[in-house]
This record gives sequence, C-alpha cells and structure tokens, in this order.
Amino acid sequence: MTHDPAKDKGRLELLEPAVTRGLVARLRLTALLGRFPERPVWAAFMFVNGFVTIALLAGVAMVTRTPFVFPSLGPTAFLFFFTPTSPTASPRHTIYGHAIGIACGFGSLVVLGLQEAPSAVAAGVDWPRVIAAALSLASTGALMILLRAAHPPAGATTLIISLGIVTRPAHLLVIEVAVALLTLQAIIINRLAGIDYPLWARRQPQPASGGSRSGNR
Repeated sequence: MTHDPAKDKGRLELLEPAVTRGLVARLRLTALLGRFPERPVWAAFMFVNGFVTIALLAGVAMVTRTPFVFPSLGPTAFLFFFTPTSPTASPRHTIYGHAIGIACGFGSLVVLGLQEAPSAVAAGVDWPRVIAAALSLASTGALMILLRAAHPPAGATTLIISLGIVTRPAHLLVIEVAVALLTLQAIIINRLAGIDYPLWARRQPQPASGGSRSGNR
C-alpha cells in the first residue's frame, strides 16, 4: 500500500481542532452546568464577565474622559450573560435598540428646545422636561416594536439623554460605540463559553419541508 502524505496531513488538520475543542470544552459554561448546580454557575458567570466587561469600558471612560460607561450598560450586560439566548440580548436588538433610544432622546430635546438646558439633576424637573422624558420613552418603545428590535435597557438610555444627563452629539456617538464594544465582548465571551450566541440576529425557525413557497413571497 502506498503512503499518501496528503491524507496524513488531512488527518492531522482534522485532529488538531478536535483536540483543541476537547481542551476548551472542559472550561465551557455548558460543561460546568453539567457538573455543578445551575444557579451558582450562572451567578459566577455573570459576576466574572459583568465585572470584566464593565471594568474595561469604565477604564476607557477614565482615560478618554468620555461616557464610555453609563447606567443602561448594566442591564444590557445582565441580558448578555444571564439570558444570552433571548432575542432581546442579540447583537441586532442591542445595537438597534440603543440607537433608537439615542435618536428619540435627542429628538425630544430638539422638539422641546432643551439641547442647551441644564440637566434635570442640576435644575430639577419642569414641564418641558416632563414632556421630553415621556416623549422619548414612548417613541423609543414604539419604534423598537415597529422595527422588531426590542431591547429594554434602551429605555434607560433614552431617559439619560432626555433628562439632560448626556446631551453632546459627540458623547451620544460614544454611547453607541460603547454599546458596540460591549456587544463584541459578549459575542467573544459567550461563544468561548460554548453558548449558541448569534453574531447578529437569532436564527428564525425554518418552515417545514414540502410546504408551499408561494406564501413566503
């Protein structure tokens, strides 16, 4: 029988990923859930990854003196690391949801003429601020439903803006960049942990084979 180096190389290429996957699998969340009680494992996963991801963004905020960390990142991180398979925790819902919140929050300031007004924390709440806050939250919720991009923490983002806490356009862009960075961290961490976390949107269930295709056009 002749020796085929190409076949040996192919076997090695198949073997090496298998060995690597076997080593990594021992550290994956899915493996830990099979060996230890579910609640402590999820609590530890949330604690470690919540600490790491927010600490990194807070460090960037400290160095750049920009709002790379803000309150609504907390509930977003919770969704990422406790209910990562939920549609609301997908990258698509997260990125779109916060973008909608930012747009609606700043839009309410423009409508009420509050772009340069002091924040509600500094000056208190008056009627224009009441209307701005209500308008921002209502429009954020409605648009997230219409665009199928529901992400509850975005409701906090829009109030942060409509209450005047963060209003500079450059800082609003920083908020969305921070959301994108947190989402990227979630993709890496969840996939390394063995969780079927989507790169963008959760896959929709496929229709049963043999059905009529005309209804999907």
